[in-house]
Formats: sequence, structure tokens, C-alpha cells
Amino acid sequence: MGEVGGLSLRELAELLACELRGDPDARIHGVAPLQNAGVGQISFFANPRYRSFLDATEAGAVILRPADAEGYPGNVLLVKDPYLAYARVAEVLYPPPPTAAGIHPTAVVDPAAEVDATAAVGPHCVVEAGVRLAAGVVVGAGCFIGRDTVLGAGTRLMPNVTLYHDTRIGSRVLIHSGAVIGGDGFGFANEHGRWVKIPQLGRVIIGDDVEVGANTTIDRGALEDTIIEEGVKLDNLIMVAHNVQIGAHSAAAGCVGIAGSARIGRHCTLAGGVGIVGHLEIADNVHVTGMSMVTHSLTEPGVYSSGTPLMDNRDWRKSSVRFKQLDDMARRLRELEKRIERLNTNEG
Repeated sequence: MGEVGGLSLRELAELLACELRGDPDARIHGVAPLQNAGVGQISFFANPRYRSFLDATEAGAVILRPADAEGYPGNVLLVKDPYLAYARVAEVLYPPPPTAAGIHPTAVVDPAAEVDATAAVGPHCVVEAGVRLAAGVVVGAGCFIGRDTVLGAGTRLMPNVTLYHDTRIGSRVLIHSGAVIGGDGFGFANEHGRWVKIPQLGRVIIGDDVEVGANTTIDRGALEDTIIEEGVKLDNLIMVAHNVQIGAHSAAAGCVGIAGSARIGRHCTLAGGVGIVGHLEIADNVHVTGMSMVTHSLTEPGVYSSGTPLMDNRDWRKSSVRFKQLDDMARRLRELEKRIERLNTNEG
């Protein structure tokens, strides 16, 4: 719909179940930032720092909170969460491009695979025996789908995705280019200094409505399965090791690394560069800030941080020297406290 006929503000207000102030017949065909939006485009306002942009915008309509609408003369949609409302509007105005069903002549599809008549398999794909592609599945060019893998209805693989054998993908999942799902976990036993590979016998199971970013890897389980529950969102360049479990509707930003057998709860967020040690558990509703290293289980909801903020190099070098002195300083402090306690006792 975006850039073609668009929608009227009345239709968008009905979509969002919100109040409309202004011209209900105004047509909206696209979205844009406040400072760049013009007639026929809609924007949103959620941060007070950008009030000057709101006052000067030429947008055809703005999504904002009722309290922020006072004094603004243009068309507005009044909502509690402008960013969420913007996401829903953008989704409607810019739907995924339509894909013609069918199997491209250059694709290699094993006769023992089951491909729904409404699914689309792009150029140079490989679909092995026992694979099942449900209704509306889209497989982009150059994808590999290993034997006995199952993709649920409406799932989309962008070009050059690799799914190893026996992977289970739910419905309406989006997997971006370069992702590798179901590769072997990092399992080795040491025999007199030499590494002996341990067969990785589990699967990867991904629930409905999950998104997996570009070049993210999710390893298959060693014995049990690696499980990504429904609604999880994984950014680009994330490493999920074998037997990890990520609870429903959690999200992880780029370059997160999760070691083997870690269990992440529901509705958690992991900011960019977070590292999680294996075999620990993170409770529901835990939020870890960027570049933090999680070395022990987190049993209570809340916000957690580690690491040190950026500082001037000279200050950092001085502080790094003091880090090494902390243990000695702590011992000396305890000794001073004992002396003061003895003095106070004697004076008493």
C-alpha cells in the first residue's frame, strides 16, 4: 500500500483503535522522520528532545500522545505508545513484496520433500528428502534446507540461509541472509592433548513469530534440543550455542554470545555485545546492558550491568593500575576498621 494508494487517516485510526484529530480523509502513503516528512507521509513523536522537529514538521499526520498534541495544529493520531503505533502503521503501509508460488527451475528439490502448492522456492535452492514446507513458505535464492527439516506456515527465509538437518521452524518466522541454524555445537573431549569430537545429536527448535538476524548462528543440541521459544527476536551476528534455551518474547541485540546450556527466561533483553557463560539460568524479565559479562545465574528480575564506561586513555591507565591494588586495599581497610573498633572498645 505504501507509495501507491495509501490509506486514509480514518482507516489508520480504525487500525490503531485511537482518536483522530484532523482531516479523516487525508491520504497517507508513506512514513518519514519528522524533519523530512511531507504531505502524504506520517511520522511519530515520542521524545521531548525533538519538540522543535514536531513544531516545524510538514508531515501529513503525526502519531503522538494526547499530552504532546496541545498546541500542534496538524493532523494527529492520539495513542499511548507512539513508537508501537508507528510500527503497526509502517507494517501496513509497507507489506512484504508478493512472491509467486512455485519452485524455480534451478532449485534442486528431492522428490521425497513435501512442498505446499502455495510455497515458493527460489533459484539455486537445495531442499533435501523429508523436508516439509507449509503453506505460504518463502525460500529465498541460494538457501539450503537439510533433510527432515520442517518450516511452518508463512515462514520466510531470505537468500542464502542454511538450515541443517532435522531443524524445526514454527510459523511466521523470518530468517535473514547468512544465518546458519542447526550446525554442530562446540563439543570436544580431550584425550592426552588431542581433541575428540562429540557427536551433536540434538536439534534446533524455533517457535512461532521468531526473527533471526543476518549471519546469526544457532547450534544444534548435543543430546537435548536447542530451543528458541515463540516471539524471540535475535539481531545480526549472534552466537547461540548448543542446548541453549531462550524464553518467549525475549530479544538480543547484535554480537551477543550465549554459551552452551544457558537458559534465558521470558521477556528478557540482552543489549549489544553481552556475553553469557554456559550452564547458568536467567530469570524472566531480566535486562542486561551492553557489553556486560554474565558469569552467574540471575534469579531476580531487574536491570544488570558490568564493565566500565569509556574514559580518557590516561585516566583509564591510572584506573587499571588501581584495579590491581583493590585486593590489597580491601585487606588494609579491614585492618583499619578492626583497629578503630578496638580503640572504640577500649575508650568505652
